[in-house]
Amino acid sequence: MRYIFLFLVFLFSGNVTAQIENPLDSVMSLDEYLGYVKTYHPIVKQANLIINESEAKLLKARGAFDPKLQVDYDRKKFKKTEYYDKLNATFKIPTWYGVEFKANFEENTGEFLNPEFSVPTDGLYSAGVSVSLARGFLMNERMAMLKQAKLFTQQAQADQQLLVNEILYEASITYFTWLKSYRNREVYQSFLSNAQLRFDGIKKSYRAGDKAAIDTLEASLTLNTRKLDLEKARIKFVKSSLELSNFLWLNNDTPVELQPYIRPDIDTANRIDEVLNVTGFDSADFDVEAHPKMQSLNLKYESLLLNRRLRLNNLLPQIDLQYNFLTQTPDETGTFNTQNYKAGLNISFPLFLRKERGDLRLAKLKLQDVDFERTATRVNLKNKINAVTQEIESYQLQNQLTEQLVNDYEVMLRAEERKFFLGESSLFLVNSREAKLIENLIKAIDLENKYFITKANLFNIMANML
Repeated sequence: MRYIFLFLVFLFSGNVTAQIENPLDSVMSLDEYLGYVKTYHPIVKQANLIINESEAKLLKARGAFDPKLQVDYDRKKFKKTEYYDKLNATFKIPTWYGVEFKANFEENTGEFLNPEFSVPTDGLYSAGVSVSLARGFLMNERMAMLKQAKLFTQQAQADQQLLVNEILYEASITYFTWLKSYRNREVYQSFLSNAQLRFDGIKKSYRAGDKAAIDTLEASLTLNTRKLDLEKARIKFVKSSLELSNFLWLNNDTPVELQPYIRPDIDTANRIDEVLNVTGFDSADFDVEAHPKMQSLNLKYESLLLNRRLRLNNLLPQIDLQYNFLTQTPDETGTFNTQNYKAGLNISFPLFLRKERGDLRLAKLKLQDVDFERTATRVNLKNKINAVTQEIESYQLQNQLTEQLVNDYEVMLRAEERKFFLGESSLFLVNSREAKLIENLIKAIDLENKYFITKANLFNIMANML
């Protein structure tokens, strides 16, 4: 399509005056533009917060396995009588399974102290372990939260890629619209110059007696029509430029207004595959399971599997066993023995398990829901890929046919112009040929725009990172 645009600029070069190049004229290519969007756009930065949030949740889940130091101090004194003075310091170390190690120090005094709190004068030390033998041993809340947080971190990366891909896709569509409106404006600008030159020439011929007065009127009508078309194209270009500015930001979150001297790259067609990372795409080699959307759903499914395991585990009875060795001289070896100990057993089991069974049923329903979504997404992605690849092939063929039509209409117009200046044709036929050429040039630009959009659709479906 590039030579068509060059043809628009240099069409009827013998009749069009040369234009002085703007010293401030600057081209913003598609890859440069998308680079700005990816680096500075607030929504892209917002998408990066998903990863930060997942890392924060992972840190929070790991906190459930942090060692804990707990000190309880309680004292009562009334009318110069010390009722009790109790100190209990505990250090706990949670582990991966339902096991918790604990070290404890107790020092209790007082005239009205409960006998069961009586300890040696220098205090009592203990070290032991707490174990959940049924519920909470192979799977518990701490384990599930940490595993799910790790999965969520991976899922966040896939979701972030999808969000960034979506904003880059929207930015690409806006760039293509900007390019289309720019090319349309250049078409009408070129033919306005031709209409102006033709009007001036026919007016001189009329004054010399070589042309009829009606020819000047027809040339004037054509000139005004071209002016009207150019004004419509100009305002569309201004509008598309403002829409493009919505995606341009600076590092300090300051929006950028696109300057009038900046124009799109007319050679975009030759580089679009490389910029959008779709070069040599083959639908037969497309791995659906590697798609970020499928990765996100698969990780979500794994997280729900963990939830189901936890709900299954909650059907078991709660059996907590504690055993602590006791000593008053912990610095002496061999003082921890089985003769001095403190042990306990706690058993709890709901009779109907309605809450637990309800939670398990909900967990299974969520798994089925995500599984259905995975199946539908897998088929949807495959169908979209097949549809867009066929659409690209069709647009490539349509572009070739349109190029041939433009070439043929160009030849017809030049031939009609030669006949007109030889007196064998009329201005009406020249204008008709020119109108047909303009119509097909606009169609060619519109068709190329659709081709670009289809390429962007392929990029969006593949969710490739640039």
